Amino acid sequence: MSEAAVLTRPRTDVSHGGSILIIDDEAGIRESLETLLEFEGYSVESAETGEDGLARLNEHTFDLVLLDFALPDRNGLEILADIRARDSQLAVIMITAYGTLDNAVRAMQKGATNFIQKPWDNEKLLADVRAAVARRRVEEENEQLKRALKERYNFEHIVGKSDSMLKIFDLVGQVAPSRSTVLIQGESGTGKELIAKAIHANSARKNHPFVPVNTGSMPADLLESTLFGHVKGAFTSAISSKKGLFEVADGGTIFLDEIGTMSMETQAKILRVLQDRKFMHLGGIHELQVDVRVIAATNIDLQVLVREGKFREDLFYRLNVITVDLPPLRNRGEDVPRLVGHFLEKFSRENGKAIINIAPEALRPLMDYSWPGNVRELENVIERAVVLCNGPTVSLDLIPDHIVGRGSEAKMFEHRPDASLFEIVEDCERRLIVSMLEKCSWNQTDAAERFHIPLSTLNQKIKRLNIEIRKKGSKD
Repeated sequence: MSEAAVLTRPRTDVSHGGSILIIDDEAGIRESLETLLEFEGYSVESAETGEDGLARLNEHTFDLVLLDFALPDRNGLEILADIRARDSQLAVIMITAYGTLDNAVRAMQKGATNFIQKPWDNEKLLADVRAAVARRRVEEENEQLKRALKERYNFEHIVGKSDSMLKIFDLVGQVAPSRSTVLIQGESGTGKELIAKAIHANSARKNHPFVPVNTGSMPADLLESTLFGHVKGAFTSAISSKKGLFEVADGGTIFLDEIGTMSMETQAKILRVLQDRKFMHLGGIHELQVDVRVIAATNIDLQVLVREGKFREDLFYRLNVITVDLPPLRNRGEDVPRLVGHFLEKFSRENGKAIINIAPEALRPLMDYSWPGNVRELENVIERAVVLCNGPTVSLDLIPDHIVGRGSEAKMFEHRPDASLFEIVEDCERRLIVSMLEKCSWNQTDAAERFHIPLSTLNQKIKRLNIEIRKKGSKD
C-alpha cells in the first residue's frame, strides 16, 4: 500500500479518546477489552484472525493495536512485522498468555510498543493504552504540521506549533521573497541558522548558494580574508589568490552569525558591501560587484553595543531592516514534546535503532526544565538518551540528573540534619515555588497556572513562606 493511501484512509473513531483495533481469537477476551475500552471513551473494532486484522488496517486508520501473540492463522510476531511494514509509527501492544521474558524481548525487537500478560491489570492496561494513544496522536499531529508547513513553506527541520513559532513561520513566509536584509535575534541554541536557511529556501535565491559564516570564531584578519578573499602576496602566508565567501555566495545568501563580535574595521567593510554591493580583495586594487542577500544573527543586544560604542550605528540600521526575534525554549514549552519526538526519530534513524518512544515519567521533567541551552541542549539530551537506550522506550534513568533533580533532596537538607518534618516540608515548598517563579520570570499568574492552583492560593503561600518577589529581569 502506498504512503498516500495510508494517509487518506478514514478514521474509525467518533469519540475524542482514539481508535483501537483488537486482534485476538478468544471471543471472551475481545468482549472484555471492548467493554473496558469503550467505557473509557475509545472507539473499538475487533478481529479474530491476523489476516482479518490486517484487512481492517487497510480499511481504516487506528491509533493503537492490541495484538494477541498466538493466533489461529499466523503467529502474532508475523502480524506485527506486517503492521510495521505498513506503518512504522503505529502503536502495538502485544497481549499473550505466554508471557515469558523471551517472548517479551522478541516482541520488543520486532517493534512492539509494549507487552502485557494475561490476565492483565485493568488500570495498568488502561495507563499503557492512554500513553500509546497520546504518543500516536502527537506523532500524527507533528506529521500533519510538517506536511502543512512544507506545502506552504520549506521549513525543513524546524519544529513548533506554539503561537510564537507560528508567528515566526508567517513572518518568514512574508520576508523570504523580498531582497531585504534580515536580522535574527535570539539566545544561543534557539535555531537562528535554521530560520536563515528557511528564509533562503523560500526565496528566489534558493537555487544559489547559502553560505554560513560564524564571525565570532575567527580573528579579525582571518575573518576579512575569509569574507572578501585576498590576492597572492597580500600577507605572509598568502601564497596564492583566494576567493572570499561573498564571491562564493554571489546570487545567493550569506549568513553572518554572531555579528556582534565583529571588529569595528570589519564592520565598516560589511557596511560598504550592504550599501554598494562592492568590495575589494585584501591586497587588491580592483572592485568586485556581487549580488548577495545578507542575513545576520546575534545573541547579543546590538542596540546596547551601539550605545557602548562597540557596534556601528549605521551598520545596525542597515542590518535591522526586518527583525526576527526567536523565543527561548522555556517560553514555548508546548513545543517540547514535538521536539522530543522529532529528535527521537532523527537519532533513532542515525543510530540504526527501532523508532524509540519516551516514557511519560521521562517526558515530564523535560517539560518542567528551563532549558538554558535551548533547543540545542534538548537535542543533545535526546541524542544521549537514544545512544544509551537498550529498548524501544527512553526511560527516566536516561534523563540527566540535573534535569530530573535526582539527589537534590539530599543536598537540600544536608546542612540541617536536626530539622523537623514540618521545617523540611516548608523548606521544600519554598524552593519549589521560587523555582517555578524563576521559570515564569516572576509572573505569579503564570506560576499559579502551571501549579494548577488559584492565584490567591499561591499569593497566600508566598506570604506565609516569606518569599521575596523579584521584578522581571532582576538579579541576586
